[in-house]
Amino acid sequence: LGILERLNAGEIVIGDGGFVFALEKRGYVKAGPWTPEAAAEHPEAVRQLHREFLRAGSNVMQTFTFYASDDKLENRGNDVHFTGQQVNEAACDLARQVANEGDALVAGGVSQTPSYLSCKSEPEVKAIFKKQLDVFLKKNVDFLIAEYFEHVEEAEWAVQVLKATGKPVAATMCIGPMGDMHGVSPGECAVRLVKAGADIVGVNCHFDPMTCIRTVAIMKAAVEKAGLKAHYMAQPLAYHTPDCGCQGFIDLPEFPFALEPRVLTRWDMQQYAREAYEAGIRYIGGCCGFEPYHIRAVAEELASERGSLPEASQKHGMWGNALEMHTKPWVRARARRDYWEKIKPASGRPLCPSMSTPDGWGVTKGHPELMQQKEATSQEQLRPLFAKADAK
Repeated sequence: LGILERLNAGEIVIGDGGFVFALEKRGYVKAGPWTPEAAAEHPEAVRQLHREFLRAGSNVMQTFTFYASDDKLENRGNDVHFTGQQVNEAACDLARQVANEGDALVAGGVSQTPSYLSCKSEPEVKAIFKKQLDVFLKKNVDFLIAEYFEHVEEAEWAVQVLKATGKPVAATMCIGPMGDMHGVSPGECAVRLVKAGADIVGVNCHFDPMTCIRTVAIMKAAVEKAGLKAHYMAQPLAYHTPDCGCQGFIDLPEFPFALEPRVLTRWDMQQYAREAYEAGIRYIGGCCGFEPYHIRAVAEELASERGSLPEASQKHGMWGNALEMHTKPWVRARARRDYWEKIKPASGRPLCPSMSTPDGWGVTKGHPELMQQKEATSQEQLRPLFAKADAK
């Protein structure tokens, strides 16, 4: 069954996790550009991560094509030695190979572009999406995702391009309850995306699971009030972000190299899965920070509704019950649900605060500091940024 047939039948579709962060930690993605040339450069690493998510319960193998547009691959001196076409084709092949090892679908994904931030025209931005789309059609992906958009206008343009193929289209914005970077509310964003042709709408990245659920609930209410129909999805961060503003975790001083103390536990993920389901969200996945064990937790929480457990659960006792086999008695005493449901994990960092003060520079599309370039960032360009940061 295709994605819409599954969702129309009331099935829960479990997405995968955050490939750029997971592969950066494994040494295959460079933080900064966050581009996915590993699909062509180190296919074995991308294939293995797909397999781990499939084993953990993912029903969708999303092509590793985040930021795989030519303008992003070449932005600010990034030298990847592969064309966008090569990266996109390799990513599609890897996703299909692993999807065929199970009952998974392949989704081809496009994301926001440096060209939009630099105020390029609608035809110019749409041409970038079309170039990626040509590969997705050649490789016959099962459906399409427009993800990680901070501005609803660009997301609409992406949906319009994707919808012209006749394939199902999902659209997720990286926004919270405050809306997009120009102040458009989540509800209005969702209505505009559905009117543009999206079959599935929601959010991904930038915020933690509970914030994303609240945001999708706003979207769902607005779509229903407008008399429209859609399915809903959430692919949040695996980091707690109670202190974030409109821009989300990008503004946190810990981003991107010191976020580990914020990582959600597997038990937090079970709560996320349950609350997302209760909110009417049926496409439930993850983004940056999500590892396969997080997706396994989602699948385990919803096992009764889905009628099965993932293969990876063979190596995991539900609610820690495999700790019954531990050699230490005090650890065996933790082999129960009520212990893990009530746990309040310590950070082990007595001098660290529980929350941070986001940077919040307040710049977005059209601001000179967000104009992009093909050339490497120069020291002359960096010095005023360092000074501005130090002055805060």
